[in-house]
Amino acid sequence: MKKKFLLFIVLLLIIATTITKNSTKEIDKKIFETKENLVILKNKYELVLLDFNYLSSPSKLMEYQNQYFENYLIPKKLEEINFIEFDQSISNIQTLKKLNEKSK
Repeated sequence: MKKKFLLFIVLLLIIATTITKNSTKEIDKKIFETKENLVILKNKYELVLLDFNYLSSPSKLMEYQNQYFENYLIPKKLEEINFIEFDQSISNIQTLKKLNEKSK
């Protein structure tokens, strides 16, 4: 009877160890996949951040202004801007002086 009980306990421990090992293997596999996905996402984030910093640098913005908006953008002093009028196509920024001239 004692031998059967000891054999039962040993078999139970072997089965429990096998189940534990299998579950930890699955968890380790999920952890590895998650870490790999994080590395890929981190690399994409760094590339997007580099792209954003490059495209939004002051020199690049000035280059875009000259290339695409040369006829539309006119430098103004901040003190001159008093009124912003929104049209359907382009926002017109007018000074109070210009508005007064138009109304006369």
